[in-house]
Amino acid sequence: MQGKFIVVEGLEGAGKSSAIASLVSHLQAKSIPTLTVREPGGTPLAEALRDLVKKQWQEEVTAETELLLMYASRAQLVHNVIRPALAAGKWVIADRHDLSSRAYQGGGRQLGDAKLQALKQLVLGDFSPDLTLLLDLDPEIGLERARARGELDRIEQEAMAFFQRTRARYLEIAEQERGIKVIAADQPMADVHQALINALEAELFAYGRG
Repeated sequence: MQGKFIVVEGLEGAGKSSAIASLVSHLQAKSIPTLTVREPGGTPLAEALRDLVKKQWQEEVTAETELLLMYASRAQLVHNVIRPALAAGKWVIADRHDLSSRAYQGGGRQLGDAKLQALKQLVLGDFSPDLTLLLDLDPEIGLERARARGELDRIEQEAMAFFQRTRARYLEIAEQERGIKVIAADQPMADVHQALINALEAELFAYGRG
C-alpha cells in the first residue's frame, strides 16, 4: 500500500521538530511505519546543498541562486528518499517542502509565484503532499526562540520585514489551497500537538481514508 506524505511548515522557532516527533509517535502507536526527512537536506548531496544555503558568503547570494539550490536539494530528496519510501508503504513526515520555497523565496524574497510554479512543475511535476500542517507564529516570537537555540544562520539573520512577508505568503496560500491546515503555534505545546493530531486524523483517517 502506498504511504502518505505529510509536511510540517512554519517560520523559524514555530516548533516544527517537536511537532514532527508528536506526529511520529501518534502514527507509530497505530503501527504505521514512518520516516522523517528535512529540507533542505536528507541525502549526502542535499545536505551539502543545505550547507551552501545556510552559510554566510562574502558576496551577495541572489534570490534566484538561493531558490535553485533549494530545488536542487528537493529534487535529490524526493527522487532518492521520499518516493521510494512512499512506494514501500512508509508515511513520510517532512520538515519543510515546496510550500517553504513559495513562502520564503516567492514571498520573502519577492520572486512571485509564477516562477515558483514553473520550477515546481519542472522538478516535481504533480508530486505533492497528502497533508501540509502549517504552524503559524508571529515572526518576532519565532526568531526570539531561534536565538535562544544558538547562533542564527544566513537566512535567520534577515530583516523582520522578510519574515513578515514570508508569513503573509504562507497564510495567503493556505487560504487559497486545499490540503494545508493552519495551526496556531502560540498555544501551549500540548495544545499545538493535539491540534496537529486532530488535523491528521480528520484529513487522513476519517471516512475510511488512510
